[in-house]
Amino acid sequence: MRSVVSIIGPTASGKTGLAIALAQLLNAPTSRSCGDGAEIINADAYQMYRGMDIGTAKATAQERQAVPHHLIDVIEPEDCMSVARFQKLARTCITRLQERGVRPILVGGSGLYARAAIDDIAFPATDPGVRARLEKRAETEGAGVLYAELQAKDPQAAVRMDPHNPRRTIRALEVIEITGKPYSASLPQYRYVMPAVQIGLDLRREVLDQRIDKRTQAMRQAGFVEEVRRLRPRLGATASRALGYEQIVEALDGDISEDEAFAQITQRTKRLARKQMGWFGRDPRIHWLDALDPQLVDRTLEIVRQADAGAYAERDTHAAGYVQHHLGDMGTRQ
Repeated sequence: MRSVVSIIGPTASGKTGLAIALAQLLNAPTSRSCGDGAEIINADAYQMYRGMDIGTAKATAQERQAVPHHLIDVIEPEDCMSVARFQKLARTCITRLQERGVRPILVGGSGLYARAAIDDIAFPATDPGVRARLEKRAETEGAGVLYAELQAKDPQAAVRMDPHNPRRTIRALEVIEITGKPYSASLPQYRYVMPAVQIGLDLRREVLDQRIDKRTQAMRQAGFVEEVRRLRPRLGATASRALGYEQIVEALDGDISEDEAFAQITQRTKRLARKQMGWFGRDPRIHWLDALDPQLVDRTLEIVRQADAGAYAERDTHAAGYVQHHLGDMGTRQ
């Protein structure tokens, strides 16, 4: 079976452009004659909301005409998308494409979403009663007591938590009580559940910052303020947290100026890009490429072909136990 391709990287690094170029190359007559062909699956959390177009930098209508895109505009802004829900949608979409002989290309900067589609990640159920009781205990007994309890029950999970932030501690204790298993057993594993290959786009920090500056300016010129004004009454609890939308709402309320709102959007987008690279940098299976390389598409295609041939299977298997940061010499991963 041909590998699922996942193209990841920080916001504004050019993921959509690479995905479209790769898909078009795979969809060319010479490739199709060999049984290839590709379509794109969105793995960005907020691009799934209808109407949230400018602020999420969705693929344009022309780009979607060039290559079919899936999981864009699949829910209303009032609705709630979760990573567990996305996992079901994405894996169903992957299966259907593969049944048609089409290679799925996942594209997105939402790290957990991208991994949820192809990795061994489980999402235990929640229990409102258990959660409410633990939250009450956090209020009355303090976060430190709950953290100490987690240390006793699951020290492996505890070392990954912030003792002063009870939210994740509460979730871990909830899962332990519901499942009877350590919370660490449900933590993401660096292990593919299907043949897959990940391509990471990297840029020097100053270049990425320049791209973010330009993107934010383009959003403003494209009418982002009006988009938020129109969608505001419909933004649910999850959609309203999308970067940029919250800042524009504050500007619409008069709490900050429009200039201040866009300055905050730019600053927070750059901060997000750093966090994204921190997240992706922990995964040693990613093949990092220079986003400005003139041979980027050809290099990507070669990696995909090598993955199809099984060239990385042993390395990716060993990655399940690899815990070091896999950092190279390129800009944003330093």
